[in-house]
Amino acid sequence: MGQRTSLYQAHVALGARLVDFGGWDMPVQYSSVIDEHHAVRRDQGMFDVSHMTFLELNGPDAVAYLQKLLANDVAKLKLPGKAIYSLMLNDAGRVLDDLIVYAPTPEQPELWRVIVNCGTHDKDIAWMQRQAASFRVSLKERTDLAMIAVQGPNARATVERLLGEARAQRIADLALFQGVDLGDDWFVARTGYTGEDGLEIMLPNEQSEAFWQQLLAAGVVPCGLGARDTLRLEAGMPLYGNDLSENESPLSSNVAWSIDWAHDFIGKEALIAERDAGVTHQLVGLVLEGKGVLRSHMRVVIDGVADGETTSGTFSPTLQQAIAFARVPVTEATQGHVDVRGKLLPVRIVKPMFVRHGAAIV
Repeated sequence: MGQRTSLYQAHVALGARLVDFGGWDMPVQYSSVIDEHHAVRRDQGMFDVSHMTFLELNGPDAVAYLQKLLANDVAKLKLPGKAIYSLMLNDAGRVLDDLIVYAPTPEQPELWRVIVNCGTHDKDIAWMQRQAASFRVSLKERTDLAMIAVQGPNARATVERLLGEARAQRIADLALFQGVDLGDDWFVARTGYTGEDGLEIMLPNEQSEAFWQQLLAAGVVPCGLGARDTLRLEAGMPLYGNDLSENESPLSSNVAWSIDWAHDFIGKEALIAERDAGVTHQLVGLVLEGKGVLRSHMRVVIDGVADGETTSGTFSPTLQQAIAFARVPVTEATQGHVDVRGKLLPVRIVKPMFVRHGAAIV
């Protein structure tokens, strides 16, 4: 038996199929992955993402610490509660994790919020504590909080209606990638991992099931990790452990855009040396031309270059085709093949984003 979120019994009551995910018993689906996927693209769906690690950072050196720790620069965050996506690198410039940082709010002007992946929990906290030793900062994990992601074109309107007029206006005023502190340990951010507009709500564990039931009664479709994976892959969002890892460079993982080269950070020297020497590999998107399923760790064959490998793969409910990310040698080729059970099946090579605002872009 793994760890359980405060919504575990709600998942059981809904008949969810539960699987181990990073040591947590999590719902992979409630009905069908495809139905849940379409609910988010076309209407609204909700995910229990309480397995994520919530950290709070305080101290007079918080900005300097985060600048050293992260490849993106938190000093760019000018709006209260504004979020930034960043990589946390080791000295060799390899990815320890990708994470989200939220700037302080007027209600808590010294508090930085950091959300990291559950599968890297122990490694991340140990690394962050080690780097904190030379800074006047304190890190605190909030295991008393749950997190519900409500995603889709109608998600924000539903949450605003449920939270009442005063809170609704503050949520309506949010820019993309910004959060607001509603008090009593409620923090609502206009962020997500689906490629759709929506909100991620952090709230006390003991209040999470009541809010989940409110969302359910309002017609929000419960969705599991299966749909979360198909949604994020369509939207071109990497998954740590698949598309990102300590073994790969961010320069070959389609996340170089998140590196701010103007500030000093751990791993910068190694990345500069790699960049100047010339990046040899890239992360691309693949669309299977015919029938079949693409998964991770499949061989990718492209004429004129060495073989590559898929890092993530799935059936895209929006495209009605199999899609994948693959790490391949740098090439301008637009066609290739994937080895599926010994057969080389043709694929189109595209930018690693397949769907935007609910519509196909490949």
